[in-house]
Amino acid sequence: MDFPVTLVVSVAALVMILLLAGAARRLLGVRFGAIRTFLAGLLAFTLSAPLLSPILNSFPRPTTGGRPVDPGIGALWVLLLVGMCVVLIPMVLLVLAEALVPPGSIPGPLELARSMRGRISRARRYSQITRIAIRHGLGPYLRGRGAQVEDRPGRRRLAASLRQALDDGGVTFVKLGQVLSTRRDLLPAEFVEELGLLQDRVAHAPWEQIEPVLTAELGGPPESVFAELDRTPLAAASIAQVHAARLRTGESVVVKVRRPGIDRVVARDLDIVRRLAATLETRTRWGRSLGVRELAEGFAVALREELDFRVEAANMAAVIGYRSSGGSSGPVNPFSASRDSGASGTPGTSDVPDGGSRGPDASAASGALPLIDAFPAPGSAPGAPGEAGGVTVTYPAPVPSLCGERVLVMERLTGRPLAAADDGGRGLERARALLDCLLRQVLVEGVFHADPHPGNLMLLDDGTLALLDFGSVGRLDAAVRSALQRFLLAMNRQDPVAVTDALLEVMPRPEDVDEPALERALGQFMARHLVPGSASVQMFTDLFRIVSGHGLSVPPEVAAVFRALATLEGTLQRLAPGFDLVAEARAFAGRHLSERLDAGTVKETVVQEVATLLPMLRRLPRRIERIASAAEHGRLGVNVRLLADDRDRRFLTGLLHQVLLTVLGATAGLMAAILLGLDGGPQVTPAISLFQLIGYNLLVISAILVLRVLIVVFRRPRDARP
Repeated sequence: MDFPVTLVVSVAALVMILLLAGAARRLLGVRFGAIRTFLAGLLAFTLSAPLLSPILNSFPRPTTGGRPVDPGIGALWVLLLVGMCVVLIPMVLLVLAEALVPPGSIPGPLELARSMRGRISRARRYSQITRIAIRHGLGPYLRGRGAQVEDRPGRRRLAASLRQALDDGGVTFVKLGQVLSTRRDLLPAEFVEELGLLQDRVAHAPWEQIEPVLTAELGGPPESVFAELDRTPLAAASIAQVHAARLRTGESVVVKVRRPGIDRVVARDLDIVRRLAATLETRTRWGRSLGVRELAEGFAVALREELDFRVEAANMAAVIGYRSSGGSSGPVNPFSASRDSGASGTPGTSDVPDGGSRGPDASAASGALPLIDAFPAPGSAPGAPGEAGGVTVTYPAPVPSLCGERVLVMERLTGRPLAAADDGGRGLERARALLDCLLRQVLVEGVFHADPHPGNLMLLDDGTLALLDFGSVGRLDAAVRSALQRFLLAMNRQDPVAVTDALLEVMPRPEDVDEPALERALGQFMARHLVPGSASVQMFTDLFRIVSGHGLSVPPEVAAVFRALATLEGTLQRLAPGFDLVAEARAFAGRHLSERLDAGTVKETVVQEVATLLPMLRRLPRRIERIASAAEHGRLGVNVRLLADDRDRRFLTGLLHQVLLTVLGATAGLMAAILLGLDGGPQVTPAISLFQLIGYNLLVISAILVLRVLIVVFRRPRDARP
């Protein structure tokens, strides 16, 4: 066959393939990928001859005296039937592909080629992580086959193995373990205690690697910005290290510098963490019960923000801006001077927890690594601390002009880490001050520190408590703060009805929520936990169980509040062993929130509400008069629009379409079976009667309609996913 003929045949075959693919997609009424549709058309074109040839050969050719004769119009009907069968082949292939290999389950060729390098890198990292897990006895748990450990010693051994594996996994997995150590609402106490021992230890990066980062972020050599800069770091961790410095204006500062290349390492490991979380949630019961995929996403967001020091600098600037813009208006507790702010309600971890690698001059700063995040900026008072029982709480502020994505500059403070500080008999006062500070941030100011663990607190030389690390904060709007205030006041009064109402204001209300059952559960919860000596950690766990058990979803910003309080509980216990968080929180509600209900505040609230309702009150008499007049003359009517919501109309329309297609497909198939079973009737060809021809066509139509219903059935679960 010469080239022109080959070219014409090839073009004709390509056109036929495209026509088959387009017809199949059009008849199914669902959009498919171009490659998937083309492959279905190609396979149909290839399979049509071997599949349909036996059918065509079964029809005898009409002859007279051994010579073929004109078959008449019946042959055209047979050809039409064959053409419909050919179109049916790619439809069947597309439906089978949708059921067996849904779109997105395997990457396309272009995506596969682009991601091959990343896949190879991930495979090496997967192999390394798997070896670490197996070495520490965690291999069966990755496959969802680990034994259920019920006894406390067994849980301790498993928790120790997990801690060692995370420690060997590197920076991202150490951070993950530190975050999990604050989730007392999800993990058993043995795991929380063990993961709390994770330390972020790493040798400091040489100055030759740090200097280019400083030069790029500061816009010039460090010597042009700082009068002095110690090249030996005060402390170092896996994400950043800190150097002591002095500005040309004379203020002592510290400079926090991100390690070069750490962003690529963290990005690779975060991708692996998300994939592992998805696998664990799919294959293991404990993964589904903990919601590890959501935990991994929250952790990834927090860690990415921790890598960007502009987030922490913006948080500190927002704290200062809140105070200067009048955040202290109204009845102010002195501890409202201790501010936190930020761009995220997702808890994170401080970059350098206790036990990191320190340089020889670390004690000059504070004697503790948390000071990396603890120094307020020059040019502003460090938080304008307030007093309560002689204890003050302050916070650091940055030097905005010198802060960037990889560099954070803060004024230097001196003090000791909270874990190493001597309470001097004032532990209870400091614990109350810290709790008072955080509750006022949450309930009054609306900007709160989301990760108040002991590593983020320091006792300064003057006795002031410093709240550190603003990479993780939460924000609450006025409506949520008001609802939380009512929730705490109702808890103080032990009023289950008011607690339920406030809780349903904070959280989205499901349509089928059983309010009486929720009220009873909250009443039992308060009777169990609002007594002296109750375990506050268990209280948070039980509250989350009640919320999830009644189908309520906790908004992220509210979940951050509960997580912060659960984390704070451990800090308070370290400050004052036996500290009763529940009793002190109730005392805060009675002491501070009730002051907002004095005569002046109530009068102001009433005036604001009346001003809001005044336009409606002016229109109300005229509307009542019109309703009364219409009722008097018998013209009163009520217009109710069924299915007014477009979503309801679309759902009902789609449901009716599916039912109609199912009925039509079943009817066509039943009629085809009946017609094919009938004998006699007009002969279209010598081998096929009219009844049989119509039956075959109805059979094909029935198959098309049924396939159209099946494709929607297979497609719907994936489309319904958020």
